Amino acid sequence: LLWAPLHYYQNKLKLAIIGQSLFGQEVYSNLRKQGHRVVGVFTVPDKDGKADPLAVAAEKDGTPVFKFPRWRVKGNPIPEVVDAYKAVGAELNVMPFCSQFIPMNIIDHPKHGSIIYHPSILPLHRGASAINWTLIHGDKKAGFTVFWADDGLDTGPILLQRECAVEPNDTVDTLYNRFLFPEGIKAMVESVQLIADGKAPRVPQTEEGASYEGHSEEVNLAQPAEAIHNWIRGHDKVPGAWTVIDGQSVTLYGSSMLAGQVPAGQPLEIDGASQPGLVTKNGLVLYGADGKALLVKNLQFEDGKMIPASKYFSSGESTSLDLTDDEKKMAEEIRSIWKGILSNVPAIEDTTDFFKSGAASMDVVRLVEEVKQKCAGVQLQNEDVYMATTFQDFIQMFVRKLRGEDQEEELVVDYVSLKVNNMTVKMPYQCFINGKFEDAENGKSYDTINPTDGSVICKVSYASVGDVDRAVAAAKEAYEIGPWGRMNPRDRGSLLYRLADLMEEHQEELATIESIDSGAVYTLALKTHVGMSIQTFRYFAGWCDKIQGKTIPINQARPNRNLTFTKKEPLGVCAIVIPWNYPLMMLAWKSAACLAAGNTLVLKPAQVTPLTALKFAELSVKAGIPKGVINILPGSGGMVGQRLSDHPDIRKLGFTGSTPIGKQIMKSCALSNLKKVSLELGGKSPLIIFSDCDMDKAVRMGMSSVYFNKGENCIAAGRLFVEESIHDEYISRVVEEIKKMKIGDPLDRSTDHGPQNHKAHLDKLLEYCEVGVKEGATLVYGGRQVDRPGFFMEPTVFTDVEDHMFIAKEESFGPVMVVSKFKDGDVDGVLQRANDTEYGLASGVFTRDINKAMYVSERLEAGTVFVNTYNKTDVASPFGGFKQSGFGKDLGEDALMEYLKTKAVTVEY
Repeated sequence: LLWAPLHYYQNKLKLAIIGQSLFGQEVYSNLRKQGHRVVGVFTVPDKDGKADPLAVAAEKDGTPVFKFPRWRVKGNPIPEVVDAYKAVGAELNVMPFCSQFIPMNIIDHPKHGSIIYHPSILPLHRGASAINWTLIHGDKKAGFTVFWADDGLDTGPILLQRECAVEPNDTVDTLYNRFLFPEGIKAMVESVQLIADGKAPRVPQTEEGASYEGHSEEVNLAQPAEAIHNWIRGHDKVPGAWTVIDGQSVTLYGSSMLAGQVPAGQPLEIDGASQPGLVTKNGLVLYGADGKALLVKNLQFEDGKMIPASKYFSSGESTSLDLTDDEKKMAEEIRSIWKGILSNVPAIEDTTDFFKSGAASMDVVRLVEEVKQKCAGVQLQNEDVYMATTFQDFIQMFVRKLRGEDQEEELVVDYVSLKVNNMTVKMPYQCFINGKFEDAENGKSYDTINPTDGSVICKVSYASVGDVDRAVAAAKEAYEIGPWGRMNPRDRGSLLYRLADLMEEHQEELATIESIDSGAVYTLALKTHVGMSIQTFRYFAGWCDKIQGKTIPINQARPNRNLTFTKKEPLGVCAIVIPWNYPLMMLAWKSAACLAAGNTLVLKPAQVTPLTALKFAELSVKAGIPKGVINILPGSGGMVGQRLSDHPDIRKLGFTGSTPIGKQIMKSCALSNLKKVSLELGGKSPLIIFSDCDMDKAVRMGMSSVYFNKGENCIAAGRLFVEESIHDEYISRVVEEIKKMKIGDPLDRSTDHGPQNHKAHLDKLLEYCEVGVKEGATLVYGGRQVDRPGFFMEPTVFTDVEDHMFIAKEESFGPVMVVSKFKDGDVDGVLQRANDTEYGLASGVFTRDINKAMYVSERLEAGTVFVNTYNKTDVASPFGGFKQSGFGKDLGEDALMEYLKTKAVTVEY
């Protein structure tokens, strides 16, 4: 037993589980896994021939199951039921979710009594619908309580409580699925073990703050928007909050607070509202008494029919389809599925209503899955069933999906428009998930700043963990069952070519957005940031139908009638996390290879530069990329990036950024599900300039190696080694050229040097220069912020930099030239100094001696070596580093392999 898990040695109890539902099933299963003995399960009778999930699991395990319709008659316990219960010999009753009244002689019978799970922070919200009332009251915290049962209504002593924050747009479902369900299961198991170990507390409940709410579903629209929103989401989806529209009761579902501008729409009079609502392309906008707005997604009428709120004025306009013979056969197959679910209905007629015939939410899941399995793989959503509740409507909806007639509606984009650079740029600002732009789940947003003057460009959605989960689910569905996974590789390439064409059509707009969001000089943004992005997508589009395996001779048998071949297959859902220095180009370098290989992706742009990524998402839809294939989530690395690293459904993460963050990502990816990782990290790239160089070229390219893109360049020459005999002349020439550089508005075509990307980075660069001066390096030029609005820094030159100094070892990632001398002719000595770094991203050498150039390039420890040039990257050439600059490649065929896996197949014939 040396290998036995820890829980094997813990105290164990004999348990009776009294309850029902999936929650009860999970509590039951987890308690058994922990070694506790469940001596009896007491649950509700089968409904329409279907057992409760708790009963199904227990019966499968051979655990005794009892399905009593009731425990009492006229308030008195039923003797036969009590005897059957006592016979199992339980030491503790565990009640995860129980809708029946249990007599006190059952509650008190076991040695340790009974514990109950309640989904509120008691004494708040005692009684039924506790989660609903948490939302209705606008509580900032939700949670649950495990308490000892007594003869009151949720008044027993508290054993354990847990709580979580309530997000602005949380619903009953999101709260339950995110926290109350998974953490509640853990808490019930923990509580049982505390009791077994004799460590369970009994904290009396206070009556201070206690509440018990009744039931009421009509919305009071004469209150602030947030209160209306809380009321609707608190009743979503059962029982539903209703109001009166055009003389009939209409139930409202899917509420969220509306941030930003209210889209245009058609007015709709609503009883009791402070002003008319608006039916918009996004849904129904309601106004509170405070003038603020909320958005309602779906409406349900008195006859049970549910429609998207955006279709209120056009819900009856669709024409009935005539079915083909094959479609009629599928309709009969679906009729059989309905009959299997609605076993209590004698016959499924065209007018049979799924829900009025007794179907519940679990039946919706079953219907969707059976249709997918038996009807040409057509993937319905749960919401489709709620929108088409009668059999005839369901068939019409199904056939439209089968024919593709329900294909995506025109993309709805709430742009932020800005007149700039002699044009009007239109910028999406919301999360892009499953083919749609939408606000973050929690309603949060943040400001993205123009570094030229520090002004706010616009507010951008601040994605949450819930948004990551939805985006990954969309990407997984798109990969596993969507058209992308089934698409011919050549067709996939055609879509990527089309995407590149659209990027080219919008290149001036993309370059302008890149310039105002990142500070890139417009001419550079047009040529490099955007231009190379277009080239990258065209290059990888050409690879789509050239991904091939090999045939391999093997010698495992005689006669040798075997065939072994390999296949290159996509990985699945990939995550991509990119930096802020080249926002669009870094997106392209990783995404193009990922998509060409057949994967789907969830991409997090840098928090400070999200706008070109969101514009790219818009163009991807116009190119015909299916929904869910590309998802873009602006937000923080600590939240979005960390969740992507941890997510069990992601199979690969590509990251460009700092070495410390890369290490954290690698660790998280390993601990979660050992996902594949490629990392392009920090650098301190050496550039060696020999006395026999072409001086004009060495000065020009040496300056470019440092000051290109304001120094915000991962392969920037972090340290120049200049041969002693030409050192002073070289520095003099560099300073002379710096003085000619124009620093200013990046949109001015004559500007050479724009602002640093964001203020925190500028502050870091100024501190970097201060450290260099304090350590004794000579500040020859610059080192200061430019005296003008915005985040501008002077191009800077340090000389007399010794190997031990901070600026000799650490990357500035800015316009700071760090120069050291080396003795004439000391090739091996300068090589040793150049390689004395933990980084190995890029390097360079300037010399007219080809033998010296080849000798040095062979010995430089870097993923890229430039000879008599610098920054000359190409989409066909692999790019990536050695040592702590990371591993894996962007660009070229090597990049494609980063997003593929190799499968070997052996056939005997």
